[in-house]
Amino acid sequence: MRIAVCIKQVVTKEWQVRVDESGTWVRDQDASWELNEPDAYALEEALRLKEQHGGEVVVVSAGPARVTSVLREALARGADRAIHVEGDTLGATDAFGAAGALAAALKDEQIDLVLTGLQSDDQGFAQVGVILAERLGMPHSTIIMEVQVDGPTLKVKRELEGGFFQWVSMPLPAVLTIQSGINQLRYATLKGIMAAKRKEMRVVPAPAELGAKQKIVSIYVPEKSKETHLIDGTPAEAAKALVGLLRDDARVI
Repeated sequence: MRIAVCIKQVVTKEWQVRVDESGTWVRDQDASWELNEPDAYALEEALRLKEQHGGEVVVVSAGPARVTSVLREALARGADRAIHVEGDTLGATDAFGAAGALAAALKDEQIDLVLTGLQSDDQGFAQVGVILAERLGMPHSTIIMEVQVDGPTLKVKRELEGGFFQWVSMPLPAVLTIQSGINQLRYATLKGIMAAKRKEMRVVPAPAELGAKQKIVSIYVPEKSKETHLIDGTPAEAAKALVGLLRDDARVI
C-alpha cells in the first residue's frame, strides 16, 4: 500500500505575526516555522497503516526552499521518501493553487491512499484535500476519526456535528482529511533523524499554472480599542438596555 501524506509548513504559534511590506502576507525572513499540527496527525495515521498493512509512506509539500525542514522532520518520524514541489509563491497560495501543485506531483505516483490534515493552522481553508481529490479523480471523505483498510476498500469514521459520527465505506484509491486527535503523535528519535539524511527527497518545479481562484488583498493586525457606554434611566430601563447591548452589539448572549 502506497500512502501519500500532504503536509504544510506554518508559522509557529508562539511567533508574533509581522505583516510584510506588501501587506498581503507575513514576513518570512524573521518568522519561525513548524509542521502544521493537523498534518502531523495525518502523517501518524499513515505510519500506523503502513505498520499494519505494509507498503510505503510518501510525504509531499508545496512551498519555497524552507519547507524542506518539515519534510526532513516527516522522514525522521518514519516516512520513506519525500517530494518537494518548489515555488516561492506556493506558501501563500489558496486551496486551489496548493491542490493543483500537489496533484501535479502525485499524478504519476500510483498512490493508493492520500491523507491530509483537516485544515492548516494559518489560512484554515479545509478545502485542499477536497479539491485535491477532484484533481486526482479520487473519492474522498472528510473529518476522519478512524480508518480501517480491508483489501481494496476503506471503512472510515467521520465526525459530525452534535457529537454524532458516520461510518462510510469507499473504494481505493481515495483521499481522506484527518481530524486532529485521531491518534497519539510520535516524535523523531535520534536514529530517525540520522536515517532521514539518507532518504530520498525529490524536488519538482511548481506547475506553470496553479489555478488559484482567490487572492489575498490585505493582511493587518487588529487594533485594540476601548469604548465606554453609559446607560441612563431607572434600574429596570438600564437592565433592559444592557441586555440589548450584550445581545445585539457584543453578541455574547
